Amino acid sequence: MKKTLLTTFLLISSYLFAQQVDGDDARSSFVISPEILLGITADANSYFPDHGLQSQGILSFGWEHDKNPQEWAQRLKGPRTGISVGYTDFGNTKNLGGAISVLPFIEFNIFRSKRLTLLVGTGASYFTEKYDPITNPNNEAVTTDFTWSFKLFSHYKIFTTQNIDWRTGIGYSHHSNGHTRLPNQGFNSFLLSVSADIKNSINPTFNSEEKSPDFSTSRYSYLALRSGYGLQVLAKPFNDKKGVYIVSAEYGKVFNNTYKVGIGAYYRFYRHYYEYITNDESLVQDGREFDSFKEHPSWSASNLGVFINGEVLLNHFGVNLQIGFNIHKPAYNIDWRINQGWDVVPREIPENSAIVLGDFGTKFKLKKLISSRLGLKYYLIGTRKAPKHNVFFGASINSNLGQADFTELSLGYVHSFIKKIKKPLSN
Repeated sequence: MKKTLLTTFLLISSYLFAQQVDGDDARSSFVISPEILLGITADANSYFPDHGLQSQGILSFGWEHDKNPQEWAQRLKGPRTGISVGYTDFGNTKNLGGAISVLPFIEFNIFRSKRLTLLVGTGASYFTEKYDPITNPNNEAVTTDFTWSFKLFSHYKIFTTQNIDWRTGIGYSHHSNGHTRLPNQGFNSFLLSVSADIKNSINPTFNSEEKSPDFSTSRYSYLALRSGYGLQVLAKPFNDKKGVYIVSAEYGKVFNNTYKVGIGAYYRFYRHYYEYITNDESLVQDGREFDSFKEHPSWSASNLGVFINGEVLLNHFGVNLQIGFNIHKPAYNIDWRINQGWDVVPREIPENSAIVLGDFGTKFKLKKLISSRLGLKYYLIGTRKAPKHNVFFGASINSNLGQADFTELSLGYVHSFIKKIKKPLSN
């Protein structure tokens, strides 16, 4: 988990520099934003430690792209991109501790308002306190030192002075380790904020009289191939991390060199499922509910599905959201039986015992059917140049209808079917 998040951190931290050194991005204005937040942290589990209000202090470094002539910046109406560093106090230093977070973000104007914005950020957090079965058993929110972090916030500009925009905000934040160790209930918080955007008053690299370029409508097809390696645990009695091996193919369209929409299919192999079957664990033993899985253990531990993928291209970076539909995932039945029963279902489950296992109701059917994937990509060649061949690296969190499944690092190739390559903007 630490290596996975460290790799992710290095990937997303380079976001700062990639956005600045690539040609015309130098025209983007720099903003420093200190922010203070207060809010409520939801109880992660029964008997969760008592806690007060959550408080945060954040310092963000951003670039406003309203004067950036690159196509993605103009198509997105001049968003702000950057990175924030912050500290969170969850209201109980002894049991919940604090979190140091680093989140790359992108912020858009919404509803055609110059005062109202929407910010989306995802990154990593380090926790000073975590779950311990002996010394801290009631904190089931975090079990690892490092977690994924996600933030969705809306800001409103209250008033402006010569160099400072004063803003208030409301939003949601989440911390989770991506199912790499259990328990993993996660932190979910709702917050209010006050912030100050401190801007450089003079931008010597930009001629204010220069007009933004006028881009024509464009569209081209692409084919993408991706391989990935994920990490997950099966259940509390099987709490060691095992691999998930992924391959996928995707075909779709890129619109205006900024918006990417595609459909595809994936294959996944779950090591935990395979070893549960081949080690003849309780629920697959002869005469038990899933004994037929032993006939073809590799196939039973496999997952096939189709998906719809959407992505916003920011030159070297992409932010993507994928919604999938599982066609074949039989061993998830074992997963559900164990994890949705008693708080801790033992490794050995005797036949005809009083142990309560998960029920195959509507919730199970939906989670088995619908998968999702949220991630960041780094493209070796900036997409503003619309290259025919490109390679990307990615980091993502995969889930079953919002419930974490595994954390993934991936490597992929994209071939673009471009009839006429547009001449890239000069640097």
